[in-house]
Amino acid sequence: MKQTVLVIFGGASTEHEISCQSAINVIENINSNKYNVILVGITKEGEWLLVKDISLIMNKKWYESRIKALLLPDAKMKSLLVEGTDNKHSFYKIDVIFPVLHGKNGEDGTIQGLFEMAKIPYVGSGVLASAVAMDKVYTKIICQTFLTAMGIKQAKYVSFVSKQWENQDYCIKFVEERLSYPVFVKPANAGSSCGITKAHSRAELIKGINLAWKVDGKIIVEETIVGRELECAVFCDKDGEVKASDIGEIKTSSGFYDYDAKYNDPCSETIVQTKLSRENAEIIRTAAKAIFTALGGFSLARVDFFLTKEDVVFNEINTMPGFTAISMYPMLWEAKGMSKPQLIQNLLDTGFSR
Repeated sequence: MKQTVLVIFGGASTEHEISCQSAINVIENINSNKYNVILVGITKEGEWLLVKDISLIMNKKWYESRIKALLLPDAKMKSLLVEGTDNKHSFYKIDVIFPVLHGKNGEDGTIQGLFEMAKIPYVGSGVLASAVAMDKVYTKIICQTFLTAMGIKQAKYVSFVSKQWENQDYCIKFVEERLSYPVFVKPANAGSSCGITKAHSRAELIKGINLAWKVDGKIIVEETIVGRELECAVFCDKDGEVKASDIGEIKTSSGFYDYDAKYNDPCSETIVQTKLSRENAEIIRTAAKAIFTALGGFSLARVDFFLTKEDVVFNEINTMPGFTAISMYPMLWEAKGMSKPQLIQNLLDTGFSR
């Protein structure tokens, strides 16, 4: 008997469009002989809609669906409630959930809490790991001690919340006393480099901070790290063994790897199995697994680093990395001989094992 996979995508997030692209890649690689697949799209306004076919995601027509589909928190029912006519609703029993959601309201522990209440198996990290990994400040705080012990640096940074920005002069002085221009201004809780700017002056710093407030109520300002941008895919199998891929590298023609560089710049290049010394490759792989474990990661993550002339520098971790056709995470595992269908099956297996 087939089991039922619920794939949730979209979301009230700045990464909504990327989630839709990732979902297509995931859905196409689920074994249809083994699973029935139910699709639910969440609009940018937070509306949950039943999507009858993957083609509606491809042609962006799924927003026209008027069928509400709500995941129930009832732990005994473990069901999706689908709206019908004349108040005749249907209940779809769900065996496992694959939340192909990036950024806020999907990768930050919020929806994971709903899955936990419903007691439905799901792919990806749990509530705490998702929330901590989404917040760049708390990630740094938790990882600092053991990264120092491993000899791995993090960018120097300062952080403040929107209430503190009411005293703008103090905040600017606080940044300038601790960091030198240029600096990176980032929303503390966001992905795909949304809302990130590089500031070379006080005027650009103020402009970048005001932009970051549109994405999140807490911002982080970091020193600029000049080095190669490297990424490592981490997978925790159904038996709990944490594995790391080879190292991939990002090359971009723009000043940094922002949203446009990732998805709109044809000159940006992703390289799997990039050339690294054996020592640096092993340092990064070991650190990626350690960071994943320290944060309580589950199923999967992508861990990003810089490699300068002197140091390996930890950048960030993504607990639901992109799954688009050009995303590094599936490409890194394909380079290791794990096809996309096998990767998706392995990830579903982790959901059942939790």
